[in-house]
Amino acid sequence: MKLTRYLALMSLLSIIGVTARAEPLKIGEAAPKITATTDAGTALDLADVYKKNDYTLVWFYPKALTGGCTKQGCSLRDASAELKKKGVAVIGVSTDTVEKQKEFKDKNNFNYPLLADTEKKVLKAFGQSGGMMASREAYLIDRQGKVVYHDKGQTEKQAEMVLAFLNAKKS
Repeated sequence: MKLTRYLALMSLLSIIGVTARAEPLKIGEAAPKITATTDAGTALDLADVYKKNDYTLVWFYPKALTGGCTKQGCSLRDASAELKKKGVAVIGVSTDTVEKQKEFKDKNNFNYPLLADTEKKVLKAFGQSGGMMASREAYLIDRQGKVVYHDKGQTEKQAEMVLAFLNAKKS
């Protein structure tokens, strides 16, 4: 009887997305080689992006067009020249639709792609639980496809944190 109740509860929790959080990728691990749909409705292969740049910053945010997510995205937009000098390509990811991602990008003049991960494949590949929304996190991946930096995501300081890491790395 107890086992039946337990199984029913676990089934219910998995349906509503309240499962234990998966482990995030660790420094030194291989980054996921996954393809997802951009705000333009085209496919983007992350493995190709990794190979073409010194670094790729994949940042996750809970919801497009909200305060903290806008601050996070704008910090990366505003530091784009400095990030580009360091060889960093930026990619944003949330579970929003292509249309919502396009609106978010256009409204804020983001100069990098946003992935519409409505099926949560990218989230899960990076170790997120796949709940209702993405968790605020950022991963910096090198040209070889290895994670070299991870943080729990910063709002207006996202670019500052990544640049501080890269500047310390060069020392």
